[in-house]
This record gives sequence, structure tokens and C-alpha cells, in this order.
Amino acid sequence: MNQQESKYKVLLFYKYVEFSNPENFREDHLRFCIDNDIKGRVFISTEGINGTVSGTIKNIELYKSQVRSYPEFSDIWFKEDYANEHAFYKTHVRVKKEIVNSDFGNVDLQKTGKRLKPDDLNKFYEENKDFIIVDARNSYESEIGRFKNAVTPEMKTFRDWPKVADELKDYKDKTVVTYCTGGIRCEKASAYLVEQGFKDVYQLEGGIVTYTNDNPDKYWEGSIFVFDERRIVQPNKKTELQHTGKCYYCGQPASWYINCHNQNCDKLLVTCHNCKIENEYCCSDKCRTSDNKRKRIHG
Repeated sequence: MNQQESKYKVLLFYKYVEFSNPENFREDHLRFCIDNDIKGRVFISTEGINGTVSGTIKNIELYKSQVRSYPEFSDIWFKEDYANEHAFYKTHVRVKKEIVNSDFGNVDLQKTGKRLKPDDLNKFYEENKDFIIVDARNSYESEIGRFKNAVTPEMKTFRDWPKVADELKDYKDKTVVTYCTGGIRCEKASAYLVEQGFKDVYQLEGGIVTYTNDNPDKYWEGSIFVFDERRIVQPNKKTELQHTGKCYYCGQPASWYINCHNQNCDKLLVTCHNCKIENEYCCSDKCRTSDNKRKRIHG
């Protein structure tokens, strides 16, 4: 998105920190978001905060100041992107047990993988360092985009990470780099690997979003799945780096995701632009004739 043409911003942020009063925060924060037309999802917990929101450029600056007014979040890192409209339709602020669902027990987040800056990851590639880079996201995310030569484990949810760690046990003595969209998952994933005895673990600082903002057409291949109404972000300009997925219908290179518009099905599909229109945003003839189809049509 061209910065000069943009009227909105999208923020992605998180921080693991002890937070004593999530219920009070939820009420105050929701009111602030509604009063200032901030839309998106914010999860608050005794272990910290995790959010992605959108708003006008002016209101987003107010929002950043409001979040940072809490001592626990005074140094929070906002990853920013530009948009020409809201990236969300609604506002949700929710108290959660965990700010990202994992359910694999207490992990010491004081002992995470070392933070690897994007420029240093580039050096790993350029110097042919002996390392593996592992995607800590779900499989439907890695299907449409990944780092060059990345290991993309079969993961339905982040709860599968302990199984992935076990599958990676032969690499305990190698350099292992973990990555995810904004950093929150690989923060916990890398700490889990350290606890399991992996000796040289890194996490990509700032995640894919930070890397691709400064390094388009470098070592990222394909698109980025995002959890808002944009659904994907395409950071690369070079044709050969734009797609890693294949269209559900025709098998040609593609990155766009839709949900089948039969709401009784809702299957997630990678599609090319022509096929999704020709097939009425549905996965089958049966779904095309459903009486329970979405009325909203994405571009």
C-alpha cells in the first residue's frame, strides 16, 4: 500500500508481561476503541497483550499513546502497515487465559531464542550458514508464503508445536531460526525449543511483517496470511516470488484465500482471481446452490 495514498493504518503488536487487572483494562480499552473508531481484535491476559487493529492515521496515533500510557506497555513495539480502509469490520477486546493459545504448559519466557534481526537473517542466507529456518505458523498460512528453504511443519493450530519440536529433535545441535507473522508465536515456540535442549535457537525479531517491509524481493517467497479482512498481503514485486500456493480449482500459482461462501461449509480455499469468480466463491456445485450463501463478495 502506497503511503501517500493511505488514509488508514493497521497495527500488529504484543507483549508478554505480568499484568494485574485485565478485566478493568478490557472495559476501558473497549470504550476508547469505540469512541475513536478503532476496529480489530485485542486479547488481554495476566500474561500480557496481543492485538491487531486498524483506524485512520490520526486515530491510530491516539491509540498508540493510549496503550503506552500503561506502564507495562510503555515500550511496546507496534508493527505498522498502511491501508486504504479499515482492515476490520468490528471491535473485540477480550480477556483470555493466554494471549496466544498454546496449551503446552508453562514456558520460561525469560529463556527464549536469541533475537535475530532481519539483516542478520539475510547474512545467514548470503554466507550459506548451516542453519534451518522453521515456520511456527499454521499450515494454511505457510501454504501461501514462506522463507526460502523453510521447514513448514504440518500444524493445524499452535497447540501442535510440541509435536513439531519432537519431529525436529535431530536438529538439536544445529542453528535453528523460528519465525511467525509478528513474533508472538515464535517467542513462545523458541522458548519451548530451548527447554527441550536445542542448543542454538533464534527467533526472527519483528516477524515476517517487519522483515518484508524492509526486504521485499529478498528471501521471502509468496504472500503473508493476515488475520483481518485483507486476508493476505503481497510484499514482493518479482513475479517468480509472488506465489507459493496453487489454485484449488485450476492448479495455477495463486495466493488469494477465500472461505467457501456456503456458510454451512466455510472451507478455506487458495484461489486465483478468475476461478473464484467463475465458481461463485464456492468449493463445489452443491455449495453454489446452497440457500445459506454469504451476500458479501470479496474482491
